[in-house]
Amino acid sequence: MVQKYQSPVRVYKYPFELVMAAYERRFPTCHLIPMFVASDVVEEETNEDGSTTRVQRRCALDVDAPRLLKRIAGVDYVYFIQNNTLNRKERTLHIESHNDTFSNRVIIHETCCYSVHPENDAWTCFEQTASLDIKSFFGFESNVEKIAMKQYASSIKKGKEIIEFYLKELEDEGITQVPHWTPSSLPLPVSRPTSLFTSLPVPPKPAITLPISIPLPINAKDSNSQEDTQDSSTLQADVLTEILTGTPEDKLDADYIKRYLGDLTPLQESCLIRLRKWLQETHKGKIPKDEHILRFLRARDFNMDKAREFLCQSLTWRKQHQVDYLLETWSSPQVLQDFYTGGWHHHDRDGRPLYVLRLGQMDTKGLVRALGEESLLRHVLSINEEGLRRCEENTKVFGRPISCWTCLVDLEGLNMRHLWRPGVKALLRIIEVVEANYPETLGRLLILRAPRVFPVLWTLVSPFIDENTRKKFLIYAGNDYQGPGGLVDYIDKEIIPDFLAGECMCEVPEGGLVPKSMYRTTEELETEDVRLWTETIYQSASVFKGAPHELLIEIIDASSVITWDFDMCKGDVVFNIYHSKRAPAPPRKDPLGAHGITSPVGNNVQLIDKSWVLGKDFSMVESPLTCREGESVQGSHITRWPGFYILQWKFHNMPACSATNLPRVDDVLATLQVSSHKCKVMFYTEVLGSEDFRGSMTSLESSHSGFSQLSAATTSSSQSQSSSMISR
Repeated sequence: MVQKYQSPVRVYKYPFELVMAAYERRFPTCHLIPMFVASDVVEEETNEDGSTTRVQRRCALDVDAPRLLKRIAGVDYVYFIQNNTLNRKERTLHIESHNDTFSNRVIIHETCCYSVHPENDAWTCFEQTASLDIKSFFGFESNVEKIAMKQYASSIKKGKEIIEFYLKELEDEGITQVPHWTPSSLPLPVSRPTSLFTSLPVPPKPAITLPISIPLPINAKDSNSQEDTQDSSTLQADVLTEILTGTPEDKLDADYIKRYLGDLTPLQESCLIRLRKWLQETHKGKIPKDEHILRFLRARDFNMDKAREFLCQSLTWRKQHQVDYLLETWSSPQVLQDFYTGGWHHHDRDGRPLYVLRLGQMDTKGLVRALGEESLLRHVLSINEEGLRRCEENTKVFGRPISCWTCLVDLEGLNMRHLWRPGVKALLRIIEVVEANYPETLGRLLILRAPRVFPVLWTLVSPFIDENTRKKFLIYAGNDYQGPGGLVDYIDKEIIPDFLAGECMCEVPEGGLVPKSMYRTTEELETEDVRLWTETIYQSASVFKGAPHELLIEIIDASSVITWDFDMCKGDVVFNIYHSKRAPAPPRKDPLGAHGITSPVGNNVQLIDKSWVLGKDFSMVESPLTCREGESVQGSHITRWPGFYILQWKFHNMPACSATNLPRVDDVLATLQVSSHKCKVMFYTEVLGSEDFRGSMTSLESSHSGFSQLSAATTSSSQSQSSSMISR
């Protein structure tokens, strides 16, 4: 299996020419890298005006591996070939390297690039990619990979230190500026490239090591390696500014990770970058913040595939139920304000927001009978959304990353009435939704004054709580929380609530029994539950092979803008936009539908008549767009003519091999994976006047803390309160 690594962008607050001068001092060897034995120039070429120099070097590494592996391999040194291109005019250095030794058994490839920062030409950016493919190694493939894992983690940290060492050396010598290249200036020496296999320090003792270019497997966990969190966490220099929207300008460089994300290993950084890049490619501008992506990665132990699936399901859920807008649209009923015994209360010793819940004083049965299960769930979701907002605020206040909160649960008063079956069912439902959409947001759960009945409740709910979450529970019986190792270890004495023998007044409602006069009938509760979860601006539709779903939009003003936002929940489709001067006939309501085809479900609409001829009766106004399962697509079309526009989602047929009428094996396997040739799309469209439209759907800005966005134009219309947390 090929292992790949994508580095974050590293920013040096030094001009490109000065950074290049620092690299010159690393030739032909570097005392900071004892394993780097020597480097010989194989070929060097400079163009006529001296602006570009190409250098090829052969580098020897004294590898550090077990003696047995050294004897089996039969080598003392491992050789690499480097091809460097320094463009002084464009101010870039491109490096490509690969292993010469064991090239038929192990394939290592690395590319690096130094360039001028796009926002500040006095700074220099560095980024790199690397890949490893171990085909065979005398039966020691796993050993080779483990050695690479251990050493590569260290190489990332040391790389920046070495460059800064030489920059400091230049500064001590009074060299703080190197002039830019001009056609009349002398060409500078080719700089020593920084690469994975030249940036790792090893003991001076001659030993054998695998080349440090070998990247770590992306899902590996190295608990002993500590990443230098002074590296930036962006994938490309041109998104550095965007990623730090709302943060100080002087945080554009490597301080970002430590300031806003915390300590990350190289593998964790790489996972974050790769997942964000994938989201940028598939979700077209609707990217959650790094902190949110990290929660899902941590919840799946940085397994990329599992975290990606986990996160995408949550993003779709948020969009479908408009959770991004919950804090603006949800208003707690009066019964919750009076009888829900929970509220925010300062913060714990670690700066985490503190939520206090007096569960033992809560009439769960009364609240369920008065509100229904879904209203309680909505209220709990609003609490979680508020928690995310408070974490962001505390991150700014305390100057360190705070990504989760602490919950204090007081169980005094808990008894058998809290085990009422519908109440427990509602609790389990809430736990299920929160676990699926707010992973790694609970830093610590303090359960105080647990009564004898608590083990019964714990037995019921604990199987539904993630194992990593259960490890964060601290349970105290009676007054044990008042002694050493109790509440004062986690919360300052000055803010311990008064009902827990503290000195701070806590505004959490005391609860009490909900009057039965406020109870609602089963029919009323069911109607309310349906209303809560169907209040969405999105519609769902099914697309079948031979039965596309089509949406009709009538345009009166020729200069209008049609905007769309849709998610592919299942299957692949081709998205088309057509225009017609005449209105299509409405779909017939008989069993055969508009085309004589039985509509499998009610949310599939077909408008284009089979007798219509493309180019005569209707025309295509946009190029077809193939949309894959899991993708989120936003776009817009400025209309040129009045009339009728048809948005169409059509089943995507796998192309057969052009050289034969027989389908390819991959096509057959892909077809088998699509059950019953059915696709599902969730979509939202809106027509805007040209004066209201402020940019395309794929390049939008936002200042809110949600997780998805329809368009900047939508903000100015009926969804003006519904902006999002896009920050990339």
